[in-house]
Amino acid sequence: MRLHTANDVRMKVRRLREGHGYIMTVEIISVGTEILLGNIVNTNAAYLAEKCAAIGLSCYYQEVVGDNEERLTGILQTALARADVVLLSGGLGPTQDDLTKETAAKVLGRELYLHEPSKAAIADFFRKRGTEITENNWKQAMVPEGCIVVDNPNGTAPGIIMEDKGRHVLLMPGPPNELIPMFENAMIPYLNSLQPGIIYSQTVKVCGVGESKVEAMVEDLIREQSNPTIATYAKTGEVHLRVTARAADEKEAKKLVKPYVKELKGRFGNHVYTTQEEVTLEKAVIDLLLANHLTVGTVESCTGGLLAARLINVPGVSEVFKTGYITYSNKSKRKLLGIKKTMLEKYGAVSPQIAKEMAKGAALFGKADVTVGITGVAGPDGGSEEKPVGLVYIACNVCGRINVKECHFSGNRMKIRESSVSSALSLMRESILAYYSEVTFGKKS
Repeated sequence: MRLHTANDVRMKVRRLREGHGYIMTVEIISVGTEILLGNIVNTNAAYLAEKCAAIGLSCYYQEVVGDNEERLTGILQTALARADVVLLSGGLGPTQDDLTKETAAKVLGRELYLHEPSKAAIADFFRKRGTEITENNWKQAMVPEGCIVVDNPNGTAPGIIMEDKGRHVLLMPGPPNELIPMFENAMIPYLNSLQPGIIYSQTVKVCGVGESKVEAMVEDLIREQSNPTIATYAKTGEVHLRVTARAADEKEAKKLVKPYVKELKGRFGNHVYTTQEEVTLEKAVIDLLLANHLTVGTVESCTGGLLAARLINVPGVSEVFKTGYITYSNKSKRKLLGIKKTMLEKYGAVSPQIAKEMAKGAALFGKADVTVGITGVAGPDGGSEEKPVGLVYIACNVCGRINVKECHFSGNRMKIRESSVSSALSLMRESILAYYSEVTFGKKS
């Protein structure tokens, strides 16, 4: 594949602005030696890639480079030769090894100057926190000539946008709590302004159906797609289907998306728990509990409180959450839940019978309408031929009606525990819906 010349880029942007359907390309460069060393996980790249896809930008390359001017220069020059938009995160701090801004300015032939509004913002940031400003912090107020300076109310390094011969270079701070609000509040509107018309997406979130089955169920839609398009994203315990349309305006784009969303909801039925991007599976469960005036309690063994933690992350959960038990040992299962020693000896702690007793005990002692019990072998040790690592039993009790699910998960200890929690949330939702489908006029029998 030949590299794009500057003239190629200019022609592409001209075709874009003339509305000839050219899709802009984006390249993501993450800067930081700590990423290369594995000291931190590069969540910024995943976030930026997903957001760029949602607004219709095609990302073909991602790179990670350390805090080294020579290597960063080479990667940036390559990116500018083949992408319309280059996103850089990290390396905008006050220390000597923060070189992103200086390197990008040098590559584009720009001098740096002191941006007084940024200097004032930095001074105000430290004043509000009662912290002394060191001299090197003023380095962050130096910006390239001719750039667009983006405010950063969450930190001291402003964002920077540089335009050069039809190319767009966007510099953002590395900390996610600074990068994410900056990208959503300033960078996305800027990127949208570069494209003809608009991109609109709606996500259909599915739980209780495996990734391969989901893909098989929408294979015909994906095979025949043009505009809108459907993309599947596998998450732990759920699958998201994003329907994206390109149109002249939002009204027309929504009109294109609507029948596809309706079709997906028809195919997956109650397995669709939301079509709103901001709604998580745990929020969907809490909303269902609130709508039906139900309280909830949890009792966990191998997950050690992860289910309770996910539920408690949802604002408003205090209206429904009663008690969360962690009964890791057999003794705690007997003492806290009243499970008989003979049952534990007969069936073992990891069994459908004990999962059921855990859910019943949580209802009895925690006084909750909906209770969930989780017991399993998270590994890496403790498994056997009869009960291997990854075997998990989940029981959900809804007002006396109990469903028990046997699960077989793979992966490391944390992955098995997270998968268990996602399956528990899915089972809770499924059990509540089933309960109300069995009663008359939506009232408990």
